Amino acid sequence: MTWLVPASAARPPADPAPSARDVEQGRQEARERAAAVGRTKAELAEADGELHRLVGDAQAAVERYHRERVLLERARRAHGDAQRRLAEAGRGLGAARTDLASFAARMYRDGTGRDSLASVVAGDGGPQGFMDRAVMARMLAERRAGMVRRVEASRTVEDLLRRQARKALDEQAAAARRADESRRRAQDAVREQQSSVERIEARKRELEHRLGEAELRVAELKRARERALAEAAAQKASSAPAGTSGTFSDGTSSARGGVAARAALKWLGTPYSWGGGTVHGPSLGVEHGSGIRGFDCSGLAMYAWDKAGVRLDHWTGTQWTSGPHIPLGELHRGDLVFFARDTSDPDTIHHVGIYIGDGRMVEAPYTGARVRVSSIHRGDLIGATRPSG
Repeated sequence: MTWLVPASAARPPADPAPSARDVEQGRQEARERAAAVGRTKAELAEADGELHRLVGDAQAAVERYHRERVLLERARRAHGDAQRRLAEAGRGLGAARTDLASFAARMYRDGTGRDSLASVVAGDGGPQGFMDRAVMARMLAERRAGMVRRVEASRTVEDLLRRQARKALDEQAAAARRADESRRRAQDAVREQQSSVERIEARKRELEHRLGEAELRVAELKRARERALAEAAAQKASSAPAGTSGTFSDGTSSARGGVAARAALKWLGTPYSWGGGTVHGPSLGVEHGSGIRGFDCSGLAMYAWDKAGVRLDHWTGTQWTSGPHIPLGELHRGDLVFFARDTSDPDTIHHVGIYIGDGRMVEAPYTGARVRVSSIHRGDLIGATRPSG
Protein backbone atom coordinates (compact mmCIF):
# COMPACT_ATOMS: atom_id res chain seq x y z
CA MET A 1 0.00 0.00 0.00
CA THR A 2 1.29 3.45 -0.80
CA TRP A 3 1.06 6.14 1.90
CA LEU A 4 0.85 9.74 0.79
CA VAL A 5 2.42 12.31 3.07
CA PRO A 6 0.92 15.81 2.92
CA ALA A 7 3.31 18.45 1.76
CA SER A 8 2.75 20.42 4.95
CA ALA A 9 4.06 17.50 6.95
CA ALA A 10 7.11 16.95 4.70
CA ARG A 11 8.92 20.16 5.71
CA PRO A 12 8.74 22.66 8.55
CA PRO A 13 6.82 25.85 7.93
CA ALA A 14 8.86 28.69 6.45
CA ASP A 15 9.88 31.66 8.57
CA PRO A 16 7.56 34.60 8.25
CA ALA A 17 8.60 36.87 5.42
CA PRO A 18 10.46 39.94 6.75
CA SER A 19 8.90 43.31 6.30
CA ALA A 20 10.41 46.07 4.17
CA ARG A 21 11.43 47.75 7.42
CA ASP A 22 13.31 44.60 8.51
CA VAL A 23 15.07 44.44 5.16
CA GLU A 24 16.13 48.09 5.30
CA GLN A 25 17.39 47.69 8.87
CA GLY A 26 19.42 44.67 7.77
CA ARG A 27 20.90 46.67 4.90
CA GLN A 28 21.81 49.55 7.22
CA GLU A 29 23.47 47.21 9.72
CA ALA A 30 25.43 45.58 6.91
CA ARG A 31 26.67 49.00 5.76
CA GLU A 32 27.74 49.91 9.30
CA ARG A 33 29.56 46.63 9.72
CA ALA A 34 31.31 47.07 6.38
CA ALA A 35 32.47 50.54 7.45
CA ALA A 36 33.79 49.03 10.71
CA VAL A 37 35.72 46.45 8.67
CA GLY A 38 37.31 49.25 6.65
CA ARG A 39 38.34 51.17 9.76
CA THR A 40 39.80 48.06 11.37
CA LYS A 41 41.79 47.23 8.25
CA ALA A 42 43.18 50.76 8.25
CA GLU A 43 44.20 50.45 11.91
CA LEU A 44 45.78 47.07 11.19
CA ALA A 45 47.76 48.52 8.29
CA GLU A 46 48.91 51.35 10.57
CA ALA A 47 50.12 48.85 13.19
CA ASP A 48 51.94 46.85 10.52
CA GLY A 49 53.53 50.07 9.26
CA GLU A 50 54.74 50.98 12.75
CA LEU A 51 56.24 47.53 13.25
CA HIS A 52 57.90 47.67 9.83
CA ARG A 53 59.40 51.10 10.67
CA LEU A 54 60.77 49.91 14.00
CA VAL A 55 62.27 46.79 12.44
CA GLY A 56 63.82 48.92 9.68
CA ASP A 57 65.30 51.33 12.23
CA ALA A 58 66.85 48.46 14.18
CA GLN A 59 68.17 46.74 11.06
CA ALA A 60 69.71 49.98 9.77
CA ALA A 61 71.39 50.63 13.13
CA VAL A 62 72.81 47.10 13.25
CA GLU A 63 74.18 47.43 9.71
CA ARG A 64 75.81 50.76 10.57
CA TYR A 65 77.48 48.96 13.47
CA HIS A 66 78.70 46.24 11.08
CA ARG A 67 80.09 48.96 8.79
CA GLU A 68 82.05 50.56 11.62
CA ARG A 69 83.40 47.16 12.72
CA VAL A 70 84.71 46.53 9.19
CA LEU A 71 86.29 50.01 9.04
CA LEU A 72 87.77 49.57 12.52
CA GLU A 73 89.41 46.31 11.47
CA ARG A 74 90.85 48.04 8.39
CA ALA A 75 92.18 50.89 10.56
CA ARG A 76 93.81 48.37 12.90
CA ARG A 77 95.52 46.65 9.99
CA ALA A 78 96.71 50.02 8.61
CA HIS A 79 98.13 50.97 12.01
CA GLY A 80 99.89 47.62 12.31
CA ASP A 81 101.43 48.04 8.86
CA ALA A 82 102.56 51.58 9.72
CA GLN A 83 104.16 50.37 12.94
CA ARG A 84 106.05 47.63 11.08
CA ARG A 85 107.34 50.10 8.49
CA LEU A 86 108.36 52.51 11.25
CA ALA A 87 110.28 49.76 13.04
CA GLU A 88 112.09 48.88 9.80
CA ALA A 89 112.97 52.54 9.24
CA GLY A 90 114.27 52.80 12.82
CA ARG A 91 116.52 49.80 12.25
CA GLY A 92 117.78 51.37 9.02
CA LEU A 93 118.53 54.66 10.77
CA GLY A 94 120.34 52.82 13.56
CA ALA A 95 122.45 50.89 11.07
CA ALA A 96 123.35 54.10 9.19
CA ARG A 97 124.38 55.83 12.41
CA THR A 98 126.45 52.81 13.46
CA ASP A 99 128.29 52.76 10.11
CA LEU A 100 129.03 56.50 10.32
CA ALA A 101 130.32 56.22 13.88
CA SER A 102 132.53 53.25 12.97
CA PHE A 103 133.93 55.11 9.97
CA ALA A 104 134.69 58.20 12.06
CA ALA A 105 136.42 56.11 14.72
CA ARG A 106 138.51 54.29 12.13
CA MET A 107 139.59 57.57 10.51
CA TYR A 108 140.60 58.95 13.89
CA ARG A 109 142.49 55.79 14.77
CA ASP A 110 144.34 55.75 11.43
CA GLY A 111 145.09 59.46 11.63
CA THR A 112 143.11 60.20 8.46
CA GLY A 113 140.46 62.01 10.41
CA ARG A 114 142.81 64.70 11.80
CA ASP A 115 143.78 67.88 9.96
CA SER A 116 143.43 66.35 6.51
CA LEU A 117 144.96 69.33 4.67
CA ALA A 118 148.06 69.28 6.86
CA SER A 119 148.46 65.51 6.44
CA VAL A 120 148.20 65.82 2.67
CA VAL A 121 150.81 68.63 2.47
CA ALA A 122 153.21 67.37 5.10
CA GLY A 123 153.44 63.78 4.00
CA ASP A 124 156.41 62.04 2.39
CA GLY A 125 156.90 60.95 -1.20
CA GLY A 126 157.31 64.18 -2.99
CA PRO A 127 154.81 65.35 -5.62
CA GLN A 128 153.53 61.83 -6.36
CA GLY A 129 152.96 61.17 -2.66
CA PHE A 130 151.16 64.48 -2.44
CA MET A 131 148.82 63.48 -5.31
CA ASP A 132 148.16 60.05 -3.82
CA ARG A 133 147.35 61.55 -0.43
CA ALA A 134 145.06 64.15 -2.03
CA VAL A 135 143.09 61.48 -3.93
CA MET A 136 142.76 59.35 -0.80
CA ALA A 137 141.60 62.35 1.26
CA ARG A 138 138.94 63.21 -1.33
CA MET A 139 137.67 59.60 -1.42
CA LEU A 140 137.43 59.48 2.36
CA ALA A 141 135.63 62.82 2.45
CA GLU A 142 133.14 61.67 -0.21
CA ARG A 143 132.53 58.41 1.63
CA ARG A 144 131.92 60.26 4.87
CA ALA A 145 129.55 62.70 3.10
CA GLY A 146 127.63 59.75 1.64
CA MET A 147 127.24 58.19 5.07
CA VAL A 148 125.98 61.50 6.47
CA ARG A 149 123.43 61.76 3.64
CA ARG A 150 122.29 58.20 4.35
CA VAL A 151 121.79 59.03 8.03
CA GLU A 152 119.83 62.17 7.14
CA ALA A 153 117.68 60.30 4.58
CA SER A 154 116.99 57.52 7.08
CA ARG A 155 116.00 60.11 9.68
CA THR A 156 113.66 61.79 7.17
CA VAL A 157 112.01 58.46 6.30
CA GLU A 158 111.64 57.58 9.97
CA ASP A 159 110.02 60.95 10.73
CA LEU A 160 107.59 60.49 7.83
CA LEU A 161 106.65 56.97 8.88
CA ARG A 162 106.28 58.07 12.50
CA ARG A 163 103.75 60.70 11.38
CA GLN A 164 101.95 58.08 9.28
CA ALA A 165 101.83 55.67 12.22
CA ARG A 166 100.49 58.44 14.48
CA LYS A 167 97.81 59.26 11.88
CA ALA A 168 96.88 55.58 11.56
CA LEU A 169 96.64 55.36 15.34
CA ASP A 170 94.38 58.43 15.42
CA GLU A 171 92.19 56.93 12.68
CA GLN A 172 91.98 53.67 14.59
CA ALA A 173 90.90 55.52 17.73
CA ALA A 174 88.27 57.47 15.76
CA ALA A 175 87.01 54.26 14.17
CA ALA A 176 86.78 52.64 17.59
CA ARG A 177 84.75 55.60 18.89
CA ARG A 178 82.42 55.44 15.87
CA ALA A 179 81.97 51.70 16.33
CA ASP A 180 81.15 52.16 19.99
CA GLU A 181 78.65 54.93 19.21
CA SER A 182 77.05 52.80 16.47
CA ARG A 183 76.83 49.91 18.90
CA ARG A 184 75.02 52.08 21.46
CA ARG A 185 72.62 53.45 18.86
CA ALA A 186 71.92 49.98 17.51
CA GLN A 187 71.34 48.76 21.04
CA ASP A 188 68.81 51.56 21.64
CA ALA A 189 67.04 50.85 18.35
CA VAL A 190 66.79 47.13 19.07
CA ARG A 191 65.59 47.85 22.61
CA GLU A 192 62.84 50.11 21.22
CA GLN A 193 61.90 47.46 18.69
CA GLN A 194 61.72 44.74 21.32
CA SER A 195 59.64 46.83 23.72
CA SER A 196 57.23 47.75 20.94
CA VAL A 197 56.86 44.41 19.18
CA GLU A 198 54.79 42.84 21.96
CA ARG A 199 52.52 45.87 22.19
CA ILE A 200 52.04 46.07 18.42
CA GLU A 201 51.51 42.33 18.04
CA ALA A 202 48.87 42.40 20.81
CA ARG A 203 47.16 45.31 19.07
CA LYS A 204 47.26 43.43 15.78
CA ARG A 205 45.71 40.34 17.37
CA GLU A 206 42.93 42.48 18.81
CA LEU A 207 42.32 44.20 15.47
CA GLU A 208 42.40 40.91 13.59
CA HIS A 209 39.85 39.46 16.03
CA ARG A 210 37.59 42.48 15.58
CA LEU A 211 38.04 42.30 11.86
CA GLY A 212 37.07 38.63 11.79
CA GLU A 213 33.97 39.27 13.87
CA ALA A 214 32.91 42.20 11.72
CA GLU A 215 33.44 40.33 8.49
CA LEU A 216 31.50 37.35 9.85
CA ARG A 217 28.60 39.60 10.88
CA VAL A 218 28.55 41.30 7.50
CA ALA A 219 28.43 37.91 5.82
CA GLU A 220 25.56 36.80 8.09
CA LEU A 221 23.60 39.96 7.36
CA LYS A 222 24.08 39.54 3.65
CA ARG A 223 22.86 35.96 3.79
CA ALA A 224 19.87 36.95 5.93
CA ARG A 225 18.95 39.73 3.53
CA GLU A 226 19.21 37.40 0.57
CA ARG A 227 16.94 34.85 2.28
CA ALA A 228 14.46 37.55 3.35
CA LEU A 229 14.13 38.93 -0.14
CA ALA A 230 13.97 35.40 -1.58
CA GLU A 231 16.43 36.35 -4.28
CA ALA A 232 18.19 33.61 -6.14
CA ALA A 233 21.78 34.17 -5.13
CA ALA A 234 24.32 33.28 -7.73
CA GLN A 235 26.29 30.26 -6.58
CA LYS A 236 29.98 30.58 -7.19
CA ALA A 237 32.30 27.65 -7.04
CA SER A 238 34.97 28.30 -4.52
CA SER A 239 38.23 26.58 -5.17
CA ALA A 240 41.62 27.25 -3.66
CA PRO A 241 44.02 28.92 -6.03
CA ALA A 242 46.76 26.68 -7.34
CA GLY A 243 49.83 27.06 -5.20
CA THR A 244 53.42 26.24 -5.64
CA SER A 245 54.66 22.71 -5.29
CA GLY A 246 56.69 23.65 -2.23
CA THR A 247 60.00 23.32 -4.02
CA PHE A 248 62.05 26.01 -5.67
CA SER A 249 63.35 25.56 -9.18
CA ASP A 250 66.88 26.47 -9.94
CA GLY A 251 65.95 27.50 -13.48
CA THR A 252 69.04 28.96 -15.08
CA SER A 253 70.68 30.01 -11.80
CA SER A 254 74.42 29.49 -11.46
CA ALA A 255 75.61 26.44 -9.58
CA ARG A 256 77.18 28.63 -6.93
CA GLY A 257 73.93 30.49 -6.36
CA GLY A 258 72.15 27.18 -5.88
CA VAL A 259 74.74 26.14 -3.30
CA ALA A 260 74.28 29.44 -1.44
CA ALA A 261 70.48 29.12 -1.46
CA ARG A 262 70.58 25.54 -0.14
CA ALA A 263 73.10 26.53 2.54
CA ALA A 264 70.80 29.31 3.79
CA LEU A 265 67.66 27.13 3.71
CA LYS A 266 69.44 24.62 5.92
CA TRP A 267 69.07 27.04 8.86
CA LEU A 268 65.33 27.74 8.66
CA GLY A 269 64.00 28.25 12.19
CA THR A 270 67.36 29.42 13.59
CA PRO A 271 66.97 32.43 15.92
CA TYR A 272 67.90 35.91 14.78
CA SER A 273 70.99 37.09 16.67
CA TRP A 274 72.28 40.63 16.24
CA GLY A 275 75.88 40.35 15.03
CA GLY A 276 75.52 36.56 14.84
CA GLY A 277 76.80 34.24 12.14
CA THR A 278 80.23 33.30 10.84
CA VAL A 279 81.42 31.39 7.79
CA HIS A 280 81.12 28.27 9.95
CA GLY A 281 77.46 28.72 10.92
CA PRO A 282 75.38 30.30 13.70
CA SER A 283 77.27 32.07 16.47
CA LEU A 284 76.65 34.11 19.57
CA GLY A 285 75.94 37.70 18.65
CA VAL A 286 76.61 40.96 20.44
CA GLU A 287 74.50 43.12 22.77
CA HIS A 288 70.91 41.83 22.44
CA GLY A 289 72.26 38.82 20.56
CA SER A 290 75.01 38.06 23.08
CA GLY A 291 73.11 35.12 24.58
CA ILE A 292 71.57 33.91 21.31
CA ARG A 293 73.31 31.57 18.87
CA GLY A 294 72.05 32.41 15.41
CA PHE A 295 72.37 34.76 12.43
CA ASP A 296 71.59 38.31 11.54
CA CYS A 297 70.76 39.15 7.92
CA SER A 298 74.26 39.90 6.63
CA GLY A 299 75.72 37.09 8.74
CA LEU A 300 73.42 34.57 7.01
CA ALA A 301 74.35 35.95 3.56
CA MET A 302 78.07 35.77 4.44
CA TYR A 303 77.69 32.14 5.60
CA ALA A 304 75.65 31.03 2.57
CA TRP A 305 78.01 32.45 -0.05
CA ASP A 306 81.09 31.17 1.76
CA LYS A 307 79.72 27.68 1.12
CA ALA A 308 79.67 28.62 -2.58
CA GLY A 309 83.32 29.70 -2.44
CA VAL A 310 82.81 33.48 -2.25
CA ARG A 311 84.05 35.37 0.82
CA LEU A 312 81.88 38.32 1.89
CA ASP A 313 82.20 40.85 4.70
CA HIS A 314 79.69 40.73 7.56
CA TRP A 315 78.12 43.97 6.28
CA THR A 316 75.41 44.76 3.73
CA GLY A 317 77.44 47.75 2.51
CA THR A 318 80.16 45.66 0.87
CA GLN A 319 77.79 42.77 0.12
CA TRP A 320 75.84 45.20 -2.11
CA THR A 321 79.04 45.88 -4.10
CA SER A 322 80.30 42.26 -4.10
CA GLY A 323 79.23 41.60 -7.70
CA PRO A 324 77.08 42.84 -10.61
CA HIS A 325 73.63 44.23 -9.89
CA ILE A 326 70.92 42.02 -11.41
CA PRO A 327 67.56 43.23 -12.81
CA LEU A 328 64.75 41.93 -10.61
CA GLY A 329 63.25 40.14 -13.59
CA GLU A 330 66.43 38.09 -14.04
CA LEU A 331 67.01 36.84 -10.51
CA HIS A 332 68.58 33.43 -9.94
CA ARG A 333 68.69 31.35 -6.80
CA GLY A 334 71.32 32.64 -4.42
CA ASP A 335 71.24 36.26 -5.60
CA LEU A 336 71.26 38.71 -2.71
CA VAL A 337 68.21 41.01 -2.53
CA PHE A 338 68.57 44.27 -0.60
CA PHE A 339 66.16 46.58 1.18
CA ALA A 340 66.72 50.27 1.94
CA ARG A 341 65.05 53.13 3.74
CA ASP A 342 65.51 55.21 0.58
CA THR A 343 65.37 53.04 -2.55
CA SER A 344 67.30 55.68 -4.52
CA ASP A 345 70.24 55.61 -2.09
CA PRO A 346 72.23 52.37 -1.51
CA ASP A 347 73.84 53.98 1.56
CA THR A 348 70.50 53.48 3.36
CA ILE A 349 70.43 49.68 2.86
CA HIS A 350 69.42 48.01 6.11
CA HIS A 351 68.54 44.40 5.20
CA VAL A 352 69.52 41.57 2.88
CA GLY A 353 67.97 38.23 1.96
CA ILE A 354 69.00 35.26 -0.22
CA TYR A 355 66.73 34.69 -3.23
CA ILE A 356 65.40 31.13 -3.58
CA GLY A 357 62.99 31.44 -6.51
CA ASP A 358 59.28 32.12 -7.05
CA GLY A 359 59.60 35.66 -5.69
CA ARG A 360 60.77 34.41 -2.30
CA MET A 361 63.86 34.74 -0.18
CA VAL A 362 65.30 33.20 2.96
CA GLU A 363 66.12 35.84 5.56
CA ALA A 364 67.09 36.45 9.17
CA PRO A 365 64.53 39.20 9.77
CA TYR A 366 64.86 40.90 13.15
CA THR A 367 65.37 40.40 16.87
CA GLY A 368 62.76 38.01 18.26
CA ALA A 369 62.15 36.28 14.92
CA ARG A 370 63.75 33.26 13.25
CA VAL A 371 65.28 32.49 9.87
CA ARG A 372 62.31 32.12 7.51
CA VAL A 373 61.10 32.20 3.91
CA SER A 374 59.42 35.47 2.90
CA SER A 375 58.30 37.35 -0.19
CA ILE A 376 60.77 39.79 -1.72
CA HIS A 377 57.96 42.04 -2.90
CA ARG A 378 58.19 44.89 -0.41
CA GLY A 379 58.15 48.63 -0.85
CA ASP A 380 61.74 49.01 0.35
CA LEU A 381 63.27 46.56 -2.16
CA ILE A 382 66.18 48.47 -3.75
CA GLY A 383 67.82 45.82 -5.94
CA ALA A 384 69.90 42.65 -6.15
CA THR A 385 73.53 41.59 -6.43
CA ARG A 386 75.07 38.35 -7.68
CA PRO A 387 78.31 37.91 -5.64
CA SER A 388 81.37 37.01 -7.66
CA GLY A 389 84.58 35.63 -6.31
